[in-house]
Amino acid sequence: MAQDVIDQTAWRPQTRLVRGGTNRSSFEETSEALFMTSGYVYGSAEEAEAAFKGENNHFVYSRFANPTVQMFESRLALLEAAALCKATATGMAAVFGALACHLRSGDRLVASRALFGSCLHVCTEILPGFGITTELVDGRDLNAWRRALSQPTAAVFLETPSNPMLEIVDLEAVAAMAHDAGARVVVDNVFASPILQKPLALGADVVVYSATKHIDGQGRALGGAVLTNDAEWVETKLVPFLRHTGPALSPFNAWLLLKGLETLDLRMERHCRNARTLAERLGQRNDLDRVLYPALASHPQHELAMRQMREGGSIVTLELAGGRDAAFKFLNALTLIDISNNLGDAKSLATHPATTTHQRLTLEQRAELGISDGTVRLSIGLEDVDDLTDDIEHALSVAG
Repeated sequence: MAQDVIDQTAWRPQTRLVRGGTNRSSFEETSEALFMTSGYVYGSAEEAEAAFKGENNHFVYSRFANPTVQMFESRLALLEAAALCKATATGMAAVFGALACHLRSGDRLVASRALFGSCLHVCTEILPGFGITTELVDGRDLNAWRRALSQPTAAVFLETPSNPMLEIVDLEAVAAMAHDAGARVVVDNVFASPILQKPLALGADVVVYSATKHIDGQGRALGGAVLTNDAEWVETKLVPFLRHTGPALSPFNAWLLLKGLETLDLRMERHCRNARTLAERLGQRNDLDRVLYPALASHPQHELAMRQMREGGSIVTLELAGGRDAAFKFLNALTLIDISNNLGDAKSLATHPATTTHQRLTLEQRAELGISDGTVRLSIGLEDVDDLTDDIEHALSVAG
């Protein structure tokens, strides 16, 4: 039976990850086809005219749409339980596209202050250049959200858990306040992944991903995605913006991301199990000032995290007492875990946020977020957890 007549929404999540969105060509291939083409041909001038008028389903140009990219979009939408998905070349293209297509000069954006460095730059440097006012709030503080949203607001942007201090934002409460203020809620869900958290079900209007992270999860490809249930917003705002500004996902990367989705659930299960085990072991040590992991009862927002998420995720954040010197000694002593600014990879990775991902923040901004010179972010991969433990404990002994 042809897959296009099957109700794929009736499938359970693991089946959607493996088979969702697949559209076989006339060759009936088992793996999704890779359509490495920039353009398409037409059987007649009339067919071409109809395609450009949107009167048929003929592909026009791969900057607009591509069969392989479309399969990735369909599969991710099924997983997210979203009506629509538009893929982008990177996660930052997804973030900027979701905000810039919606905001206009004179509009007001309220955002959580705990954002990835590039997201913060977009909100505080780029968008204000277009006449958009941005107000940052402590995402953990519902009263701060309430005050900020007491006046008309066009959009709210936040990430939860946050990078790198794993702050949790109450999605249901913030979404309700935002909607009362007339705002569209955009959530960066990259740390949780679509496996662990469903922002749309908690009241968000738009979800964005860096598919580079867990969705690919193997350090191969850049990609991003914007998902929503609002068809009118996609048709009138998002699609025209993406179509004419050109942050298109390459067909090859879309194919890699499709293959990544097939194993996402299995990988997230191992990521979370390894991360929880490590966090529990490290939490018992006396040579660390702090160990942050949402699934640990010691996390200051543990109850909220577990109400919103299935598990704690792949990120464990450490606080070394000796500041930058101790952090650098720790990082340089790692022999199995790599130093890298990426995350969500099959390989475990370690990052010093103060000198890499968040180094453009002022000292005051980093202090507000709790990022010190001794902060180390660990992205826990799929290796044997005992080998990871041995590597971390050895590095801690060197760091003193």
